Formats: sequence, C-alpha cells, structure tokens
Amino acid sequence: QVQLVESGGGLVQAGGSLRLSCAASGRTFSSSAMGWFRQAPGKEREFVAAITWYSDNTYYADFVKGRFTISRDNAKNTVYLQMNSLEPDDTAVYYCAVRGLATLRTQARDYDYWGQGTQVTVSS
Repeated sequence: QVQLVESGGGLVQAGGSLRLSCAASGRTFSSSAMGWFRQAPGKEREFVAAITWYSDNTYYADFVKGRFTISRDNAKNTVYLQMNSLEPDDTAVYYCAVRGLATLRTQARDYDYWGQGTQVTVSS
C-alpha cells in the first residue's frame, strides 16, 4: 500500500501564501503521477494540479491562474503545492493523491491512493 500524509495547511488572510507538502511512503510505482485535489463544504472534489513522478510533467486547473505551483523532491518522496495570492474561494480541504500510471488525469476516480487531507482556510 501507499501512504500519503499532507501537511502545511492553516489559516491565512486573502493574498497570503501557503506551501502544502505530501509525503509518500510504502509501495512505490515504476511510473506514477501525483495530484492535488480540493473539496469545499457542499461541493464536489475538484482537481488542482498534477505532476508525473519521473518526467516532471505538470498540469494545472484553470482557476490556478499562475498562483499555484506543483513540484516534487524525489529524494524525499514528497510533492509540494506552493499556493500564492490565496483567495477565500480557495478555502477547502486539500488532498494529495497518487495515480499508478504516469499519464496526467484530472478526475478523482483515476487516482488510486489518497491522503487524509489538510485544511486550508482563507479569510477576507
């Protein structure tokens, strides 16, 4: 199994920044993609960003508008999400997920393992 642990969430004011981390452990895949999703109360879980583990290809949701950056540190088995210019609409639980294939996907059902999430709250 793969275990994913998110950290770095918190309460910030609009315009502030947070850096989320996702540490992976357990079974590794020869090829995989890591993704960030978020879910606000009463809303569906939505795609934020994804990165392939070995080739470093990235893809972002349109609402990021250059504000978020996904990156990875292979040596630390960790994926990061740098979140700048945060807005109240960014308030959600952010989840890290891993996909067993290296192709980038934006739907939650295409991912195999999930972390427990970290809360991000942006005040106005």
